Amino acid sequence: MAGMTKRLFFGVELPEGVRTSISKIVPKSVRGLRWVPHRNLHLTMRFLGDVGSEMEEKIVASMGGVAVERFTLPLEGAGAFPPRGRAKVLWIGVGHGHPSLFQLRQQLDDRLLALGLDCDLRDFHPHVTVARVDHGGEGSARKVLKRLEGFEGPVFRVDALSLFESQLSSEGARYQVLERFRF
Repeated sequence: MAGMTKRLFFGVELPEGVRTSISKIVPKSVRGLRWVPHRNLHLTMRFLGDVGSEMEEKIVASMGGVAVERFTLPLEGAGAFPPRGRAKVLWIGVGHGHPSLFQLRQQLDDRLLALGLDCDLRDFHPHVTVARVDHGGEGSARKVLKRLEGFEGPVFRVDALSLFESQLSSEGARYQVLERFRF
């Protein structure tokens, strides 16, 4: 149907064991924080927003043959966005990442820019979002970050880039993998 759009983003899927490790370290309920559901934990590579079906087809076609070697990433460190002022998002990091992760991001951006998509070219800070901070949840966010200080989690293998659709509802977002691009 003409005019149909999907809310899309690229990311790296996390293995079940890694998502479970993250779920175990985050408190079950903390006032002022909305935790990302276990099923939705992932590492975002590029948020695209609302994309029409014709552009979606072009994006999928442009991603064939992503050329990076498989690599591993550690889960380590934690923080908040923005880094100063009132926290809006709590995250778990991937340490200093891996050169291939940044190479993958560059290839992704190059392909999207070639299609005429507007990419926010701010510094890439790879992370797994674990919670959103509601107004009034700043104290809780600080306590959780203090608890996660020095966090080290499992190492996981990255062998694909995934195109996700984010479907919003009154129960929150639900993410569905539309395509996997293996390397």
